[in-house]
Amino acid sequence: MTSEILILGLAGILASAGPVLFAAIGEAITERAGVTNLSMNGMILLSAMGSFAVALATKNLVLGFLAGAAIGGLVSAIVAFASISLKQSQVAVGFVLALLCRDLSYFLGNPIMGQPGPRLGQLTIPFLRDIPVLGPLLFRQDLMTYGSFALIALAWFYFNKTRPGLVLRGIGEKPAAAYARGSNVARLRYIYTIAGGAIAGLAGPMYSLSIKAGWKGTITGLDGIGWIALAITIFGGWSPVRVALGAYFFALLQWLGIVLQPVLPGVPSQVLQVAPFPLMILTLLLVNVGKAEWVQRILARLPEKARKRTVKVLRAMSVTPPAALGQPFEKD
Repeated sequence: MTSEILILGLAGILASAGPVLFAAIGEAITERAGVTNLSMNGMILLSAMGSFAVALATKNLVLGFLAGAAIGGLVSAIVAFASISLKQSQVAVGFVLALLCRDLSYFLGNPIMGQPGPRLGQLTIPFLRDIPVLGPLLFRQDLMTYGSFALIALAWFYFNKTRPGLVLRGIGEKPAAAYARGSNVARLRYIYTIAGGAIAGLAGPMYSLSIKAGWKGTITGLDGIGWIALAITIFGGWSPVRVALGAYFFALLQWLGIVLQPVLPGVPSQVLQVAPFPLMILTLLLVNVGKAEWVQRILARLPEKARKRTVKVLRAMSVTPPAALGQPFEKD
């Protein structure tokens, strides 16, 4: 493999990770507010179909992307209403919506299946695109991939360096304390659930209007991406930077599945195509494996130096969810 092919492959990883990154950071925002949105998988499928339908009808990519965000926000508003106002199970509501949105996308998308449509083109940045290595890697992407880079920085800054970000973390950790300090917990949870859903909804048009342009129904290859985004949210510890690393890791696994096909002709191509999914789940399990009792017993038998190093690694990997995640807030 030449260096040029390697750089192009890495550039492709950054681009293909964009939709998962948008979905996972959107979910991280929602869950930081204390709401779990399990409709993610169906929502991405529906936004991919809906955005392509709008862009196809209007010949306008901007309207297509806005439609994707609107679909994500609308589905998330249903989750917010059912869980915040009606105080129903967030898990049950989200799971039912995931199935409903998935089937709706396949049913409503039948008339446009396989049709050619508009596609988001590459937007190279003058001068920067000619920088060795970094130029083709970072500055020859499309607009939404640049947006994914910006989203990481903006989300991190908002979470950690702003007062509204502090309030956001407060309503997900200790909503009673946030309420006592004057925060309208229910209203803020509505806002962040819908906002997070709108951001995640952009993952759909990033596929259907860019990476996998068009709508191909059940063979689109998007079914399951939403569940991966949910797993990456947990893997990333609800931190934008760690979430981004998880999204890039998943995209890397997908790329390796393509690269390894000629090298491993004896392995069915389907195995390499689906391998990233169980590997991501395995990685997710490893995140909190250090808290298991059997792991603690094994660590107790290790020599002191090895035990300290292992514990340090496990602590760096471990994550703790927002304390009030999934719990309805009651005013006392």
